[in-house]
Amino acid sequence: MLDWSSLPRPIIALAPMAGYTDSPYRQLVKEICPRVICFTEFTSVDGILHGNEATMRQIMFDPEKERPIVAQIFGKKPENFRKAVKILTALGVDAIDINMGCPAKKIVSSDCGSSMLKNPALAEEIVRATVESTSLPVSVKMRIGISGYDEMYFFDFARRMEKAGAKLLTIHGRTSKQMYGGEADWHPIYELKKNLQIPVIGNGDIRGGVEAINKIGNLDGIMVGRGSFGNPWVFCEILAAFENRSYTPPIFQEKINTMLHHYDLACAFKNEKWGTLEMRKQFAWYIRGIPHASGLRQKLVTASSRQEVISMLNEFLVLRKPSAADPESRQAQPA
Repeated sequence: MLDWSSLPRPIIALAPMAGYTDSPYRQLVKEICPRVICFTEFTSVDGILHGNEATMRQIMFDPEKERPIVAQIFGKKPENFRKAVKILTALGVDAIDINMGCPAKKIVSSDCGSSMLKNPALAEEIVRATVESTSLPVSVKMRIGISGYDEMYFFDFARRMEKAGAKLLTIHGRTSKQMYGGEADWHPIYELKKNLQIPVIGNGDIRGGVEAINKIGNLDGIMVGRGSFGNPWVFCEILAAFENRSYTPPIFQEKINTMLHHYDLACAFKNEKWGTLEMRKQFAWYIRGIPHASGLRQKLVTASSRQEVISMLNEFLVLRKPSAADPESRQAQPA
């Protein structure tokens, strides 16, 4: 069981992201930076109750490599949360997180995710029902508003979550209307922290150690989402910044080897065919920013087997021009 109040500060967490933070990615992040607290993919309580295979795969985890693991769930019916959380508790997760911040139209139109911000009474009922149905700590991830920021409404909503039994709040510094555009505003999060007794984590626009240091303020921790795409080492950079240590980014060889290790984890988890399909978007992120790699990126996102991936990488390594910024680039040897 996870105790949010006793974790080392600042807390560093991997955000729950559908299609990205599956078990292979969480394992990789934990290997690189064991300090990270990982959240599962954004998972439907209804899907859990129906035993949907794809849904259940989202909450599968390796107990030896991913703990402590937080299962993030969403829905709109308190009774379904009661039932689903009992299943999750039996599966052995360490904590439950309720999503009240996803701005995706499909989710909001179903009265889930950030749509919950419009209905504080229902949100409070869901948290209370979840808390009453498990011995695990329950937390909530939310945004600073719906179409705009209203301090009184925001504070009242958060207090209701605390009163209902939430042991932690994670706040994304954007409104639902903003989606992921514009710049995240962390000031409402700092002010909220002054008014709550439970830990508060900030989320939004953390892409490295500098942003983490600049944004942590009076909060208990930070959560990184899109800033980790293609850069799972970002957590090491952030931890080094918090501990006032120097950080050396990975060279090209490390990036390629880590990408292939991630690929192997994905294939072991879903088989080579589906692992390859799932990794295509990850390949694009890993290659992003590498000089002369646009052609390689276009090839990797169409790869259909490990053999193809290795062949593409070997071809690129032969043709790649030396880079002064990365003198060891030609030493990379795909496995």
